[in-house]
Amino acid sequence: MAADTASGQSASARVYDDLRQRIIDLDLPPDTVLVRNDLTAAYGVSQTPVREALQKLEQDGLVRIYPQSRTVVARINEQQLRESQFMRVAIETEVVRRLAAEHDEALLARIRSLVKMQEAVLDDPSQMQLFSSLDRAFHATLFDALNLQGLHTMLARRLGHLARCQALELPRTGKMQQIVEDHSAIVAGIAARDPEMAVDAMRRHLTGTITRIGVLRAEFPDYFSA
Repeated sequence: MAADTASGQSASARVYDDLRQRIIDLDLPPDTVLVRNDLTAAYGVSQTPVREALQKLEQDGLVRIYPQSRTVVARINEQQLRESQFMRVAIETEVVRRLAAEHDEALLARIRSLVKMQEAVLDDPSQMQLFSSLDRAFHATLFDALNLQGLHTMLARRLGHLARCQALELPRTGKMQQIVEDHSAIVAGIAARDPEMAVDAMRRHLTGTITRIGVLRAEFPDYFSA
């Protein structure tokens, strides 16, 4: 029984992680209908893991479940987006403040390596998803350095709406270059052991997309809730 339970939890997590990433990457755009029977067949699981995954995605605000009817990918909710962005700035600026005061060379080596990998794919539009995964890894590494993995997981679950706006904006000319420059500035602040420099760099980095929400809404009206 214990093995079955563990297997069920693993299946649910696998379905959740994959569906969440597909929603964030806009492979499943807003208003897409998610048919449970199709999902069970696609993932090779029973109804239970799919139901649990969808319920968790609804808690994240990424899907809407209409009982006895259908489940659809939710539109981007601007109010939830702004609330989660506010929380993210508060948390991540404090993370880099502490890292600037207390870090080791191993952390600097890891985040510099991630920035170099992002630089390597800057000019290749086909590598945008890789670029995005490196971006997520950069931020996760900062939390890992303070042993705050649980906090990072909690925050990441709140950032689904923002992540989709970032996916909409990433193809914009110069956006990837700006992200690399921002990451480099954050690294420089940490390396210099200058908390205010690191905080300022992180704050600038995290306010880029949020300032363009109006532009994105005008360009992609079908992606946003009324």
